[in-house]
Formats: sequence, C-alpha cells, structure tokens
Amino acid sequence: MSYSFLRESKLYIEHGGSKYRIYTTTAISFSQTFAEDSYPVKTLHDQSKMFEGSTITKANPAQFSFTVPLTVEKDESIVMDLVTDLVSTQLKSFNMFIQTGSSTFKIENCVITSANFAFNPRQQFTLAVEGQGVKLTRVGDESFNLGTIQTESSTRTPLLTYPVVTVDSLDMNNIIGVTLQIQNNINWTPFENLQSSLAVTNSSNAMFPSAYTVENRIVSGAITQYQTDNNNTQFDDFSTASNLSITAKKSNDTDFWKITLNPVMYTARVNVAETYTQAYDFRSTDNTALGTRITTYS
Repeated sequence: MSYSFLRESKLYIEHGGSKYRIYTTTAISFSQTFAEDSYPVKTLHDQSKMFEGSTITKANPAQFSFTVPLTVEKDESIVMDLVTDLVSTQLKSFNMFIQTGSSTFKIENCVITSANFAFNPRQQFTLAVEGQGVKLTRVGDESFNLGTIQTESSTRTPLLTYPVVTVDSLDMNNIIGVTLQIQNNINWTPFENLQSSLAVTNSSNAMFPSAYTVENRIVSGAITQYQTDNNNTQFDDFSTASNLSITAKKSNDTDFWKITLNPVMYTARVNVAETYTQAYDFRSTDNTALGTRITTYS
C-alpha cells in the first residue's frame, strides 16, 4: 500500500495539441462533487418515514486551483496566455493532468475563472489561478503515458520583483504591495434532462456540464503605500477615468512584466495602524482585449 503526497504532485496542461509541465508550489487543489436531490417518502398512510430519499444523477463542475511562481525562463507562459485571452467571446479551454505517487487524474475542458498576481518586493512573484472543468477522472496510475511534453528550459530562475505604479499625476512612491485580479464570471448551461437521468447508475454515466457563457470580466486590485507628507492629501481621492500602469521590475531595474489599463476607476482610503498607510482600490472600465494591455513580459 502506498500513499499520495501533495509535494510529489506534478501538473501538466494540454492546449492546442501540446502538453506543458507546469511547476507549481504545493498550493494545488482539485475536486468534483455530485449534486443530490432529496424527496419526501412520508405518506398519508405512513407518517413514520421521517428521512427523505435521495437521487444523484448529475455532477457539479470540477474545481481546481494552483499557484505558479513566475520565472526568468517563462516556461509557464502558457498559463499567462490562458488567463488573459478570449477566443470569440469564450475563454481558452485546456485539459489538465495531475500525477501523484499512485494516480494520474485528468480534468477535461478547463477554463480559468480567476487569476491573482501578487507584487510584493519581499516575496516571489507568483500567479494564483482558480478555475472549473467539465469532468474529473482517474486515467491511470503514476506511470500513465502523457505523450510528448514540450521541452523545458535547463534552468528555473525564480523572481523577486518590486512594483512600480503610475496613476495619472499621483505620488505613487513608498509602495508596500500591489494586487491584481482577473475575474471571469461564467454560468454553466443547464445540462440535465429526464431521459439521461433515467439511465444514470453510477459516476461513469452521470450527467456532466458541457457548455457555459461568460457573463462578464473584471480586472481589479489594490495598491498600498505608506502615507507620507508627500502623499497624505491623496487619502480621500477618487476618479472614474484614470490611466494606470503596474510594472514588475527585476532587481537590475529592468521590466519583467507590465500592464497598462486605461481607463480605470479608483477610490482611496486611509488605513490607521502603527504606521499609517493608504490604499487605492481600482477596477478597469476598459473593454480592450486584455492580452494587448500586457505590454511587457520578458
């Protein structure tokens, strides 16, 4: 008997006919649940049946999440591509494989519903991803053949970056940290029907979701800075039409990653603590393709 340990898990993404090994932190999670419908069994003639009966015929969308440390070599760039771009108003879909010490799991037709970038000068630059898929299955053991995997770089160089922010003419020095979130809100199309439900006997022939619509996309985040005598008049500022750029700079002061959003709305607020800070909560109101707003990734 062998156990499976999270630290041994390996993640692979299949997109456009190619498979990629994605190196993650141990923050990997995935699951799929089945929806249960209950019904009363108490009758007029038998009032003793207090517990309800149950039917299970359909699955909820599979859920997954993982965190990717961004590197100089950019072998994880496929994740960035899947996060930012749409194809004919649809999110880019992909298959995901997770190999453990005893199994290989597959999640079919995945889409990314949330991506979080963390810009902190004291922490590694990471991208945290959440998403949903159609169906989770165990396709084999730990030796399952995934086929040809795209060639990796011979090295993996993690990044400590520091954020540089511009917002119109505001003083944006003394930055503590920046967060940026891309949210894709989707609705799965109802997929249950009476004929299919009558044929369900177990998980292999249950009804699974298959189609969705993108309701909207939200790009938002927060910028936090120390409050100083150079910026303390900005504590109650707001705008509905500002220009925002966020740059993740390497230690040698060159740009690694940059996004420019125009226009954005923001509101400022003061944070009272041992050292006063202030934050700017922002949201993009720009409908330009998001991928074109990432002007640097090198």
